[in-house]
Amino acid sequence: MLDVKRLVLLRDLAEYGTVTAVADIHRVTPSAVSQQLRALEAEAGAALLRREGRSVRLTAAGTALAAQSELVVAALERAQSAVRALDGEVGGELVVGCFPSGLETIAAPLAQGLVRRHPRLRPRIVEAEPEAALPMLKQRELDLALTYHYPHLGTPPPDGITAHPLFDDPLVVAVPEALREVVEAAGLAALADRHWIGTPPPSACLDVLVHACQSVGFTPAMEHSYRDLRAALPLVAAGLGVTILPMMMCRAAPPGVALLPLPGKGRTVAAAVRTGAEAHSTIAAALRELA
Repeated sequence: MLDVKRLVLLRDLAEYGTVTAVADIHRVTPSAVSQQLRALEAEAGAALLRREGRSVRLTAAGTALAAQSELVVAALERAQSAVRALDGEVGGELVVGCFPSGLETIAAPLAQGLVRRHPRLRPRIVEAEPEAALPMLKQRELDLALTYHYPHLGTPPPDGITAHPLFDDPLVVAVPEALREVVEAAGLAALADRHWIGTPPPSACLDVLVHACQSVGFTPAMEHSYRDLRAALPLVAAGLGVTILPMMMCRAAPPGVALLPLPGKGRTVAAAVRTGAEAHSTIAAALRELA
């Protein structure tokens, strides 16, 4: 019988590429990961890894087993959910990751609604952008992750994660009011010589900003960098820069900021869970509340 914890290590090696990365994720030493993978090879009766100097690669057998491990983990999630569903009680801790701009508008109402409907449930909210939240979800540090993705950038959820779409959040370009008419007339290209405000890399929000500008023929000159683009809106109002951001982040735009739609571009906000965990009583309760 193959050890499930060792299968998870192999799965993560297939995804992250190095033993060191896997060790960091699981908070163990690289030698401990290597030892467990050697034990898995003995259990499987096949060579799963090919050592190449100080690095390793999966063999054909290792690649096949890593792919199957995702199915094993999902089956175990469904089994656990079936057992928990029998007690009919929604209780215990539910750890929810949420991107910063969704904390006030999604995560807080979710927690409030869950506590009201299920007094024995203890929701705990953790701020995390999708690029951090999805690995945390796979490693069971989160039970559910409120995330977003930009469909036109082609970023599907990773294997082992199921995303339940909640709503679409269109993009807008934020410019000083004095530039409203020129941008309405000429579009994004009218801002080619302006200073731009973006998020620090790596960032999906920065990627979509650069992609939008390059699609009309220019690369934006990034002058200012903010992790929370809502805080950049006063700079826009002062005429010191322009930016692109989701409409969801514009609820309290200061006077002097014009918000103009960016047709055909936006993000999809979703609730992500481990595949097979949807029927778990607490996760199912959260998905119902979000719906």
